[in-house]
Amino acid sequence: MKAMIFAAGLGTRLKPLTDTMPKALVPLAGKPLLQWQVEKLRDAGITDIIVNVHHFPDMIIDTIRANKGWGCNIVISDERDLLLDTGGGLKKAVTGYGLQVTGEPILACNVDILSNIDLRALVRAYEATGVSQLVVSERDTQRYLCFDEQDRLCGWTNIKTGELKGKDGRHLAFSGCQILGADVLKQLNEMPQDKFSLIDFYLKVMDKVPLQAYVPTDYRMMDVGKIDQIEQAEAFAESL
Repeated sequence: MKAMIFAAGLGTRLKPLTDTMPKALVPLAGKPLLQWQVEKLRDAGITDIIVNVHHFPDMIIDTIRANKGWGCNIVISDERDLLLDTGGGLKKAVTGYGLQVTGEPILACNVDILSNIDLRALVRAYEATGVSQLVVSERDTQRYLCFDEQDRLCGWTNIKTGELKGKDGRHLAFSGCQILGADVLKQLNEMPQDKFSLIDFYLKVMDKVPLQAYVPTDYRMMDVGKIDQIEQAEAFAESL
């Protein structure tokens, strides 16, 4: 199985750090965010990794080369000309790797979300069912994915505004991590636009291909999204 780390974002919430470096290289307890993600994938046995870049792309590329990919085979999906959002970024990477042809699944995750998830258990859940897995939890937020009685994706809602897309159901918060199989990647490759979000894509194809909720046991996560959270994030990372 291959993996992708979404690392192309502008990191505006982490300014002023991201005025001079990409979000992926923001240091956390002595290691850049990207290294935390690469090592977690490596420790789960996944060593073929795609990293997309846009903001200060050469800094990311140089850091990966200087560290010999932290023991992994890392290839770059270059978005320096246009930031493609999560869906478009994954589509470009999948096409570049030819996964829509080989049928190989991909595990995709955000560079700025730390968690204690057992990735090997996630992979086993995918392999046991052959159904794409969306990692979700019962944490409190405003925007939720909705799942039906079989824990298949059926909609999205914003409970603050009352907006609902698709059907209502069990409310679970998306974690930014997923394993997508060949059926979903085929639909992704057929998207007519180049720039779009994964959530919009999921809502578009959920009636065509199954997308299963995966709720990790004893799940802890943290979105390293704001500059005033760095100290808290460092303590969280060291606790994993």
